[in-house]
Amino acid sequence: MKGGRPLLVTARIQQGFFATTRPVTKWLIRKGVRPNTITTVGAGLIVLSAVFFGLGWIRRGAALLLFTGVVDTLDGQVARETGQTSLFGAFYDSTLDRVADGATFIGIAAYFLTTPDIFLPVVGALACMIAVLSSLLVSYARARAEGLGLECKVGMVQRAERLIGIAAPSLFFGPGPNAKVLFGVVLILTIGSLLTVIQRVVYVYRVTHESPRGPAV
Repeated sequence: MKGGRPLLVTARIQQGFFATTRPVTKWLIRKGVRPNTITTVGAGLIVLSAVFFGLGWIRRGAALLLFTGVVDTLDGQVARETGQTSLFGAFYDSTLDRVADGATFIGIAAYFLTTPDIFLPVVGALACMIAVLSSLLVSYARARAEGLGLECKVGMVQRAERLIGIAAPSLFFGPGPNAKVLFGVVLILTIGSLLTVIQRVVYVYRVTHESPRGPAV
């Protein structure tokens, strides 16, 4: 992949994950569960996970967040295997993904600001705000590039990396003393997301200057 590769979720890992979840996909198909229903349930679970983070139930929030990562892949698998892919389904899935990204960091910011003895609570909350903005920009940069006919999947930290990056250490270590572990995770993901935005802008700049296309904006 030109312009940088995801740090955690490689193509081989994705293939192994899809093979593991295939029995679940087949069960959902047998039960007649529609892809958009799975999408809606997954988004609701992520919002609930964000509430858990905000209440200080960090390990519960992290476990639920990891579970929603599994649910998040099932709608696409069911849609492809049953021929239920649609433009609205793709739009709906992407829209709820953005809601989910924002909810997670909002929940963590609420935890930083409402829990006593937190390490640099205001800085942590500001990092969450920047993380929300940068995660939206990561997705928008790809969507805008694809609207111009360009493929733009470059970057170190994409949605899967953000999800695993928050959930895994939070599940194993909790927030850490004075929430320093959670603070460090948020800071790293924020920086990584900002770098991903820059990678995508640079990538699109290079591609469009090699082969200009699309209207100026």
